[in-house]
Amino acid sequence: MTNLNDLGLTDRNATGGGCCGGGSCGCGHAVETSAVETSTAAASGTAAGAITTDLSVLGMTCSHCVASVTEELGSIDGVDSVSVQLNAGGVSTVTVTSASPLDAQAVRTAITEAGYSVQEV
Repeated sequence: MTNLNDLGLTDRNATGGGCCGGGSCGCGHAVETSAVETSTAAASGTAAGAITTDLSVLGMTCSHCVASVTEELGSIDGVDSVSVQLNAGGVSTVTVTSASPLDAQAVRTAITEAGYSVQEV
């Protein structure tokens, strides 16, 4: 199993390998798994009355990508947690939890600033 302690990630596939022909994404970091999850939430579970927003994000390939998106979204006022289900080379699911509705443009801007794009539904 790959050591993913730096972000508390879990290797769900344990297949190794990598993206972009075998080892790194455009950001230059080695790919550690093809499907990982991380969250900024300190405690497990979601507070009663919390609002969750699921986004389909394109372009994420590794744990560094996950960290970049999580950091940008986590800096938006009102965001309680960010959870990412990475699908390396495909469409990843990003779930943002907040106590009140977030500005959709601020969310899109944060993802764009991290270097990725939201897939339109």
